Amino acid sequence: MGIFGAMLTAVTGLKAQSFALENISGNIANSRTTGYKRIDTSFVDLIPDTPAHREQAASVLANGRNTVLLQGDLTTTQIGTNMAINGDGMFVVQERTSFAGGQPVFGGLDLYTRRGDFEIDKDGFLVNGAGYYLKGLAMDPITGALVGSRPDVVRVSQDNLPAKRTAAIEYRANLPAYPQTNSAITSIAGSELLNPASFSVDPRVGGAGYVTANDASAFINQTISAGAVTIYNDVGAPVNVQLRWAKTQNVAGGGDAWNMFYQENASATGAAPAWRNMGTTFTFNTSGQLTSASTLSLPAITVNGTSVGPVTMDFSSAGLTQFADADGQVQINSVRQDGYPSGVLEGVKVGEAGRLNGSYSNGQVVGLAQVVIASFNGDNNLKRRDGGVFEQTLESGAPIIEQAGREVVGGTVENSNSDISEEFSKMIVTQQAYSANTRVISTSQQMLQDVLNIIR
Repeated sequence: MGIFGAMLTAVTGLKAQSFALENISGNIANSRTTGYKRIDTSFVDLIPDTPAHREQAASVLANGRNTVLLQGDLTTTQIGTNMAINGDGMFVVQERTSFAGGQPVFGGLDLYTRRGDFEIDKDGFLVNGAGYYLKGLAMDPITGALVGSRPDVVRVSQDNLPAKRTAAIEYRANLPAYPQTNSAITSIAGSELLNPASFSVDPRVGGAGYVTANDASAFINQTISAGAVTIYNDVGAPVNVQLRWAKTQNVAGGGDAWNMFYQENASATGAAPAWRNMGTTFTFNTSGQLTSASTLSLPAITVNGTSVGPVTMDFSSAGLTQFADADGQVQINSVRQDGYPSGVLEGVKVGEAGRLNGSYSNGQVVGLAQVVIASFNGDNNLKRRDGGVFEQTLESGAPIIEQAGREVVGGTVENSNSDISEEFSKMIVTQQAYSANTRVISTSQQMLQDVLNIIR
């Protein structure tokens, strides 16, 4: 190989160390770039084909080596739409190629990134700091079900969340064994019961089933409050339903009975109905357990002229009881209903399982989109592009798309995996190697000069 071979080898060494220094420079420059994946340098030796025992150390070739799977530190940002992947995988994004009619036009090529500093732009798209648009699976805001199976660019609608009519009411309470109504006298058995003789029409089940406005005062005195619940009609208008319990039967051996009423018309006068019987008798055994049906189907609930229905009331055999109570009043454990009014979008953030949730002014939290994660069998063989994105190659294989799970952390971003102290250590070694190669060239030059001096 000789002196000329040594010089050539030293030149390849200079090129290789220059290439390494370029990578180190880029890693240091991007040490604060969100989601940046550093490029390490891999050196490959090039050995000439020689006979055994005549092997020679020869040239060197420097290659770049991606670190796509090497995770950087996660930092909390308190921005709801920021997200980071704690583990393997990459976000699927697309690049905007132009605008048409004021709206972005996308190139159609899927790209992949770990940069998750996404924020909503003026058009409702989620765009990260490098200008790439997040892709995911759309969700039905009413049912929460996924719409389709192919990821598309995520766009958050600014439309109002439609109102939902109340279809079910869940009621959990304990009714006192001896209700202390205004008319009840502890020493007189039966004084706590609803007395049909006090009314112009029998309001109990089997009777007229309602209380007239003229009898409203007597009704209030002989019943106890059952609480209230606000329900919603088809357009989301609230309807306040006032409830009352009336004990209609007291049997020592078991079989205590109750009727439930709601206020139908607060402005009723004369013989017009003011309170309406729910139409079911609730019975309890001596142990205070409900023995009658635990659900009640109402074709409609009409309050002050506004109807909501049909409505199913669920009391549950274990949720509605009759135990002794010193206060003699209803102990309400919970009253819930499934309706709500229309709402305006107030905020968006990434929740559990990688779901993008919208918070509305009506108190509803609705799933808007499902974030997806792409993984590759050959992640480090992806083609690197500007902005921290990667492109699929033959060597990387096709992406494996899955719904994001707990590995996606909201309100967080992944920092660069480039460590300045480590890069400075590499830089020192690279500088020394570069200087050593220049010494090889200087030495080779001196040796050639000595050869030339022989003939002088």
